[in-house]
Amino acid sequence: MSFIEESFFKAFSLIFSVNTELFQIIRTSLAVSGTAMILALLVSAGLIYLLEFRKFPGKTLLITLINTLMGLPPVVVGLLLYLLLSRSGPLGVLELLYTPTAMIFAQAILATPIITGLSFAAIRSADPAIKLAALSLGATEFQATCRLVLELRYSILASVVAGLGRLMAEVGAVLMVGGNIAGYTRMMTTSIVMEADKGDFELAIALGIILLLIAFTINGALHFLQKRT
Repeated sequence: MSFIEESFFKAFSLIFSVNTELFQIIRTSLAVSGTAMILALLVSAGLIYLLEFRKFPGKTLLITLINTLMGLPPVVVGLLLYLLLSRSGPLGVLELLYTPTAMIFAQAILATPIITGLSFAAIRSADPAIKLAALSLGATEFQATCRLVLELRYSILASVVAGLGRLMAEVGAVLMVGGNIAGYTRMMTTSIVMEADKGDFELAIALGIILLLIAFTINGALHFLQKRT
């Protein structure tokens, strides 16, 4: 049996044996990324509402900033949060560095521009006849926009999936502010990097398989909903 075959065999053995360390890492990843996604959705909804229904100075600048931040390097986010949360930083008194909370903030910052930018672009590029038809039938501006969002639900859902994909694949920022502490802040992506460096490819491969299965499940569910509708 070759080295690669043996590594994959041991990786599947870890998965099916319900390895404690493996599933602790998975639980931490899902908890952090899930909470970060909820936070990102709330902030994105507020930003989209602000951009769609409010007129204010600097609106064009804000849109440009959001689009720019869609490509924000994770290590930059990690560096800024590290400086803010370190003991000598302005938020050091909160003692959030190397905690799951710091990782949640890092991931939420990365996902928010993606969800906001793609969703707002979908709304702006939609057929104006949908909104005009709702307005002509007596709907308010808010109700017409809600109708438009409903029509664009799969485009918006795709933006959410894109944001979630960014979270699940993130390494740099969470490693800088989380510290990759075993049993506390160790996530799937950071564990893959660490275990590969150590030469423990079995655990790294097992975590990679789990990550791919999660991504496949999410995208498969989205495709199923689109096809069914």
